[in-house]
Amino acid sequence: MLTTLAMLMSLSSATALPTVMAQGKGGEVDVELVLAVDTSRSMDYEEVRVQREGYVEALKHKEFIDAVRTGLTGRIAISYFEWAGEVVPGSVIDWQIIANEQDARAFADRLEARPINTQRRTSISAAIAQGATMIVANSYRGMRQVIDVSGDGPNNSGNPVVPARDKAVEAGIVINGLALMLRPSGAPGGLDKYYGDCVIGGPGSFVLPVHDIDDFAIAVRRKLVMEISGLMPPATVQKTAGKQPMSDCLVGERQWQDLFDR
Repeated sequence: MLTTLAMLMSLSSATALPTVMAQGKGGEVDVELVLAVDTSRSMDYEEVRVQREGYVEALKHKEFIDAVRTGLTGRIAISYFEWAGEVVPGSVIDWQIIANEQDARAFADRLEARPINTQRRTSISAAIAQGATMIVANSYRGMRQVIDVSGDGPNNSGNPVVPARDKAVEAGIVINGLALMLRPSGAPGGLDKYYGDCVIGGPGSFVLPVHDIDDFAIAVRRKLVMEISGLMPPATVQKTAGKQPMSDCLVGERQWQDLFDR
């Protein structure tokens, strides 16, 4: 475990954010869930605002709370941060136990109170490395460990995404994706295919596409319920790495280099 922690910490060293240690006594939970949310400037302020509201609404929704209550232990550990070209300093909402409606609303209120900001570039690898480090370093014992990554474009900054994904999966972590497909991302075949081939990983991993920002809140709630309950999504939205021809997982880096050269 110490070797795994050191490995994951080295992957996240490109960010200025220190390793986040969970507070409190820890203990057994059904899921250790990290919400890693893209706030890059490829989304405008209104889209980022709707995205934030979608997470707040989902966390307060009865379906989410019921999913938590019906788990074997009836509680989950959850944390949140935002990322763009790096993990955004000050964006981390540290680990909190959710076991009832009051817990869920308290976490959602903390998120709702955060200022909304956007940053340059897109480093999915930094988000995965930070999420994995937070999971490995915390004091909880989850039956499952999940990083929930939402984003609107391919990795174009920091380390390549595939090594970060693979190291997290080797540590026993599942990575799921929410692909925001509001406009063309430059990923051949679509951003959901890129996420399916290059970002998600682990048993039962999946990606949900979002084509309309007004559908975001429903997609987030649906995704959280599946992650907490350990349910498999319908085949129409399930994307398991390796089932399709491999995408160019460096497409974002190549696009950025072409833009820089021009």
